Amino acid sequence: MGNTIRALVAFIPTDRCQNYVVRDLQEMPLDKMVDLSGNQLRRFPVLVCSFTELVKLYLSDNHLNSLPPELAQLQNLQILALDFNNFKALPQVVCTLKQLCILYLGNNKLRDLPGELSLLQNLRTLWIEANCLTQLPDVVCELSLLKTLHASSNALRLLPSQLQRLRELRTIWLSGNLLADFPAVLLHMPFLEVIDVDRNSIRYFPSLAHLSNLKLVIYDHNPCRNAPKVRKGVRRVGRWAEETPEPDPRKARRYALVEEENQEVQAPAPPPPLLPPSRVAAAVCQGPNSSTS
Repeated sequence: MGNTIRALVAFIPTDRCQNYVVRDLQEMPLDKMVDLSGNQLRRFPVLVCSFTELVKLYLSDNHLNSLPPELAQLQNLQILALDFNNFKALPQVVCTLKQLCILYLGNNKLRDLPGELSLLQNLRTLWIEANCLTQLPDVVCELSLLKTLHASSNALRLLPSQLQRLRELRTIWLSGNLLADFPAVLLHMPFLEVIDVDRNSIRYFPSLAHLSNLKLVIYDHNPCRNAPKVRKGVRRVGRWAEETPEPDPRKARRYALVEEENQEVQAPAPPPPLLPPSRVAAAVCQGPNSSTS
């Protein structure tokens, strides 16, 4: 929907907003994308489930806490955005969408993820930042094709050793957690390209020089007494980093988001805007500690 329609929806009472949105969705979009972000939705419009060729579905920044079983009809869905909602548990129906390659679950109230998530064996990118996770769910380690994991702004104190099974993992974002030590498992993952442990409680960094594919490490805002040693050419963001200009963590994370959607989704139509309006606003307003920026 365009900006004009979004502005009008903002002035419609919540109980009428649902009907307004449904009336606006009368046929399958030509770009195979539906963006219902920021529409004050409390119920998912079941009509959308009739668009069985849908590839991208954005439901960000609403008031959803459940999804209908009819969502299972969207077996061509590759991107699903459920961030900035009220989910306390991931609806089981999401685990039936086996073509998903990007799943946004950030800024909800999740304390765990269901074991059935392992059925999403095409998943390349998982965003679970800003939830209520005290440990990384074991099922994440079963997503064998996962390339990018965003788990910032939770309450993680350590990472499971099983994480090293994810041989395709290239970027891991862990800023704003409760890590007191650099996660030992990451030292056994030489295929990693980006490591973000900004805003934790890490006091000492081991050498990362043996991580042959590492390109960027963000370790700022830790009470550390040393900078991590890295191979020549690896960029660091933090105290005692090299004197060359360092990348802004916000720009690095935003770049990662754009790259993920470009690389992972092969839609036949020209690509729509890469960020739903709700996430663009969040990127501008939330500052450098936001993993969604």
